[in-house]
Amino acid sequence: MTSHGWILLFMAPPLLLAPDLAASSAVTCGSVLKLLNAQHNVRLHSHDVRYGSGSGQQSVTGVTTVDDGNSYWSIRGKTDTVCQRGSAIRCGEVIRITHVNTGRNLHSHQFTSPLSGNQEVSAFGEGGEGDYLDDWTVLCNEDYWERDADVRFRHTATDVFLSVTGEQYGRPISGQREVHGMAYSNQNNYWKAMEGIFMKPSEMQRTDSNHSEL
Repeated sequence: MTSHGWILLFMAPPLLLAPDLAASSAVTCGSVLKLLNAQHNVRLHSHDVRYGSGSGQQSVTGVTTVDDGNSYWSIRGKTDTVCQRGSAIRCGEVIRITHVNTGRNLHSHQFTSPLSGNQEVSAFGEGGEGDYLDDWTVLCNEDYWERDADVRFRHTATDVFLSVTGEQYGRPISGQREVHGMAYSNQNNYWKAMEGIFMKPSEMQRTDSNHSEL
């Protein structure tokens, strides 16, 4: 009896830890991260600089600088929904990607991008709230969006892919690349999660527990 009891105690912890281990490599809701376009080695970027044509909304670009603070984005639930912080993002899930420093959402619409003539991508809204044109579908090959995987983002309303093809702006944002929407899939559409803070379910559970004790 005693030996059987020790065997049960020894084997139980791996079964309890399995869900956390499975989720630990996935991008999660509430995470703050940078997104790298691997084809052109630029990170998705925005700033309080508006387009001089098209929508006139806040511009979205790609930058080669690794440590630029304007390249952080928060992963959130689709418009008018709240996803549970720490929940793993599934392939095929619809999300919003919110620029941390300005609180505007990655957005697209039927305006022409200024350099390539593709579809304009902008940052839109106030305080993280915009409209249904802020929604993007995560396209990947596994069950979840894995941190080390190349993924695509398809604009839910217009079906274009978030892309970079290398066109560069002049002043006042010299050297930054145009980010736009493309109607078809190719190597210019792939992005990877890079530097950031990835919220884990276990971290949120501890936080909720601490709050309930106060």
